Amino acid sequence: MRTVAVTKIGSLRDPDEAKRGRVDVVDFPDQALGPEDVRIRVAYAAICGSDPHLAEGFFGTDVPIGLGHEISGVIEALGERAHRNGLQVGDRVAGNFLRFCGTCRPCQDGRQQFCEHIQDYNRPGMAETITWHESQIYRLPDDVTLLRGCLLEPTSVAVRIADKTRIRVGERVLICGGGPIGQLALQVMRMYGATSLTMIEPIAERREMALRHGAEHVIDPTTEDQATRAGEITDGRGYDVVIDASGSPRAVRGLLDLAAKGGTVVYSAMYPETFEMPLNLSDYLYLKELTLTGVFVSPYAFPRALQVLPHLDIDELTTAVFPLERAVDAFAAHVGGRHPKVVIRCNDLGDD
Repeated sequence: MRTVAVTKIGSLRDPDEAKRGRVDVVDFPDQALGPEDVRIRVAYAAICGSDPHLAEGFFGTDVPIGLGHEISGVIEALGERAHRNGLQVGDRVAGNFLRFCGTCRPCQDGRQQFCEHIQDYNRPGMAETITWHESQIYRLPDDVTLLRGCLLEPTSVAVRIADKTRIRVGERVLICGGGPIGQLALQVMRMYGATSLTMIEPIAERREMALRHGAEHVIDPTTEDQATRAGEITDGRGYDVVIDASGSPRAVRGLLDLAAKGGTVVYSAMYPETFEMPLNLSDYLYLKELTLTGVFVSPYAFPRALQVLPHLDIDELTTAVFPLERAVDAFAAHVGGRHPKVVIRCNDLGDD
């Protein structure tokens, strides 16, 4: 089975070719079909911002490391007991790359994100096929193509971000980072009735995209003083909700100053393992009573993400599509930052 995998540990952005990480298309063994499993012929697998982190050894260094968790495809085989959700061969589906066991203490306590067996079905989806447990799989609505369907997983992240904000209608919202998660979170926040909806983003094309999809204001942190602009937009009150979707240590440092007293700040990206942000407890937690929280994965969010997906304008996130055999070029395009999202076509299933 052809699979996109990290074959050399190292940053994909390292200017030294000898130290640079490497991604290749390699052969992986076919995954066994258990009695409650579903085999999917993968149509599309989108590159996530976390994938380059795997090349850096964030989750281990034993190569090859299979990649891909934002997928869509068509069911081609069902285990003998994989029928409780009404799934059938030929169904167009997407899903959650993690299987929550439902039996460990965190799962029983309503905290699936800390499932003690969360890695059991963490299988690479940037491949010709993938085999998942039936509980991980969701049938796509008829009006959602397979190409759009591969964004179900990042949409679930945007839904989970909204959950963590505990936003109320009319609250002022700031999003830092105009990549896919930032753009999706912006549209979801708009659905929640966010006001003064603002995006901080250094790339002009991404700021323009944000304005097309609901942002009332954008800030270029390379040419504008973001604290001054935030004060102008919020009449000096700050933002009730601040979301970081950038994952940039440089970008996150000043975000606490943009939050209103009593506001909520959600760190929703993956950050360098060694990054430690200074935090003045007196200023931010005592005097301002800020609530600081993060996002790991998306428990309980997929059914709602499936409901939201047809209402999102996401075509701009699916314009850069590379065939599986050009996965190396796809990752080069992703690292180059020219496209807001890069998608790999693993099989041509004729849906689009």
